[in-house]
Amino acid sequence: MAASSPNKAITVLSRSPVAPQQLAEERLKKERLHDIQLLLQDLFVREEATVTLILGSLYDVGAINMINKKIPFPPLNRLLKSLAGLPKPLATKLLLRWFQNKCPALLANWLYSKVKF
Repeated sequence: MAASSPNKAITVLSRSPVAPQQLAEERLKKERLHDIQLLLQDLFVREEATVTLILGSLYDVGAINMINKKIPFPPLNRLLKSLAGLPKPLATKLLLRWFQNKCPALLANWLYSKVKF
């Protein structure tokens, strides 16, 4: 005789049906959010010079603030401030690349959070 196998119960998870109108609204939200990301990405590519100037200014202010906070000794502080501008072109290019890749999605999500109830 064959060994009897234990009975396995099949459980069915019940999901509440989603209305087609709700699905359409969700799809519309996702499409609009994607459109916003594309528009922001295009804006940042077209206004690359402006974004570069903004990032360069932020680099200058951040470098000065960090040196003032970390190095209180005046002669060394002045020396480091004069040297802080040397890596600026490389830092600006890296910041611009990061900004163009990440910022449209971050801004779109932030804007979406502001209109979400």
